[in-house]
Amino acid sequence: MNIKKEKIGNFSVLKIKGRIDTVHSSALELEVNQLLDNGEKNLIFNCSGMDYISSSGLRVFLVTQKKVIPLKGKLYLCNMQPAIHEIFRISGFSNLFKIFDTQEEALENQ
Repeated sequence: MNIKKEKIGNFSVLKIKGRIDTVHSSALELEVNQLLDNGEKNLIFNCSGMDYISSSGLRVFLVTQKKVIPLKGKLYLCNMQPAIHEIFRISGFSNLFKIFDTQEEALENQ
């Protein structure tokens, strides 16, 4: 897994590439916690390069959502591959997150 971070407007964008599984989910959680500890509260997970997510990866997304809500922050997801989007739909997670087709659409919802 590889994560590229970028600040765009009020959002910190994390472009995720590879697998979010048991081995890699802790690295994503660490990146997110560092951003939140540094005062960031608006995050976009750009999932264009993400080709797999396990239950431990889904947990990181859910925990992040639970952390940004009390901060009056936002967590947006975008650019999901069809298979990843289907996992979110089947698990019911698509009802918990704002999911956009593109990063540009997510950024328009600042």
